[in-house]
Amino acid sequence: MTWLSIIIAGIITYLTRMTMVTLVDRDLLGDRVKAVLAYVPSAVFPAIIFPGVFINDYGTFIEMNDPKIFGAIVAILVGYFSKSVIATIISGLISYWIIIFLI
Repeated sequence: MTWLSIIIAGIITYLTRMTMVTLVDRDLLGDRVKAVLAYVPSAVFPAIIFPGVFINDYGTFIEMNDPKIFGAIVAILVGYFSKSVIATIISGLISYWIIIFLI
Protein backbone atom coordinates (compact mmCIF):
# COMPACT_ATOMS: atom_id res chain seq x y z
CA MET A 1 0.00 0.00 0.00
CA THR A 2 2.87 2.40 0.75
CA TRP A 3 4.50 1.86 -2.62
CA LEU A 4 1.20 2.38 -4.38
CA SER A 5 0.72 5.68 -2.55
CA ILE A 6 4.23 6.80 -3.50
CA ILE A 7 3.74 5.89 -7.14
CA ILE A 8 0.35 7.62 -7.35
CA ALA A 9 1.75 10.75 -5.66
CA GLY A 10 4.66 10.76 -8.11
CA ILE A 11 2.38 10.44 -11.11
CA ILE A 12 0.08 13.22 -9.91
CA THR A 13 3.04 15.50 -9.17
CA TYR A 14 4.57 14.78 -12.57
CA LEU A 15 1.33 15.43 -14.42
CA THR A 16 0.57 18.70 -12.62
CA ARG A 17 4.04 20.07 -13.29
CA MET A 18 4.34 18.88 -16.88
CA THR A 19 0.98 20.32 -17.91
CA MET A 20 2.29 23.81 -17.24
CA VAL A 21 5.42 23.14 -19.26
CA THR A 22 3.87 21.38 -22.22
CA LEU A 23 0.34 22.73 -22.55
CA VAL A 24 0.80 26.44 -21.88
CA ASP A 25 1.90 28.27 -24.99
CA ARG A 26 4.39 31.07 -24.40
CA ASP A 27 2.57 33.30 -26.84
CA LEU A 28 -0.51 33.23 -24.58
CA LEU A 29 1.43 34.84 -21.74
CA GLY A 30 1.54 38.60 -21.76
CA ASP A 31 4.71 40.66 -21.63
CA ARG A 32 4.05 41.59 -18.01
CA VAL A 33 3.72 37.93 -16.94
CA LYS A 34 6.92 37.05 -18.80
CA ALA A 35 8.74 39.91 -17.07
CA VAL A 36 7.57 38.72 -13.65
CA LEU A 37 8.47 35.10 -14.38
CA ALA A 38 11.98 36.19 -15.38
CA TYR A 39 12.65 36.99 -11.70
CA VAL A 40 11.67 33.54 -10.38
CA PRO A 41 15.15 31.93 -10.64
CA SER A 42 16.73 34.92 -8.90
CA ALA A 43 14.22 34.66 -6.06
CA VAL A 44 14.36 30.88 -5.65
CA PHE A 45 18.15 30.45 -5.77
CA PRO A 46 18.91 32.36 -2.54
CA ALA A 47 16.06 30.60 -0.78
CA ILE A 48 17.75 27.28 -1.56
CA ILE A 49 21.37 28.29 -0.95
CA PHE A 50 21.27 30.53 2.14
CA PRO A 51 19.85 27.97 4.60
CA GLY A 52 22.56 25.54 3.52
CA VAL A 53 25.23 28.11 4.27
CA PHE A 54 23.91 29.79 7.41
CA ILE A 55 21.97 27.05 9.24
CA ASN A 56 23.54 23.93 10.73
CA ASP A 57 22.11 20.41 11.04
CA TYR A 58 20.24 21.32 14.23
CA GLY A 59 18.37 24.28 12.71
CA THR A 60 20.34 27.04 14.41
CA PHE A 61 22.52 29.70 12.86
CA ILE A 62 26.19 28.86 12.50
CA GLU A 63 29.08 30.87 13.92
CA MET A 64 30.74 33.54 11.83
CA ASN A 65 34.00 31.60 11.60
CA ASP A 66 32.42 28.61 9.84
CA PRO A 67 34.19 27.59 6.60
CA LYS A 68 30.90 27.61 4.67
CA ILE A 69 30.63 31.38 5.11
CA PHE A 70 34.13 31.99 3.77
CA GLY A 71 33.46 29.70 0.81
CA ALA A 72 30.22 31.57 0.10
CA ILE A 73 31.99 34.94 0.26
CA VAL A 74 34.61 33.76 -2.23
CA ALA A 75 31.90 32.37 -4.51
CA ILE A 76 29.94 35.63 -4.37
CA LEU A 77 33.01 37.68 -5.26
CA VAL A 78 34.02 35.39 -8.11
CA GLY A 79 30.46 35.29 -9.40
CA TYR A 80 30.15 39.05 -9.30
CA PHE A 81 33.35 39.69 -11.21
CA SER A 82 33.41 36.72 -13.58
CA LYS A 83 29.67 36.37 -14.36
CA SER A 84 30.34 32.63 -14.79
CA VAL A 85 28.27 30.05 -12.94
CA ILE A 86 30.89 27.31 -13.32
CA ALA A 87 33.70 29.55 -12.05
CA THR A 88 31.54 30.56 -9.09
CA ILE A 89 30.76 26.98 -8.10
CA ILE A 90 34.32 25.76 -8.53
CA SER A 91 35.87 28.68 -6.65
CA GLY A 92 33.41 28.34 -3.76
CA LEU A 93 34.04 24.62 -3.45
CA ILE A 94 37.81 24.90 -3.72
CA SER A 95 38.00 27.68 -1.14
CA TYR A 96 35.72 25.69 1.21
CA TRP A 97 37.85 22.55 0.82
CA ILE A 98 41.09 24.49 1.36
CA ILE A 99 39.75 25.94 4.59
CA ILE A 100 38.51 22.55 5.80
CA PHE A 101 41.46 20.36 4.84
CA LEU A 102 44.49 22.65 5.00
CA ILE A 103 43.73 25.13 7.74
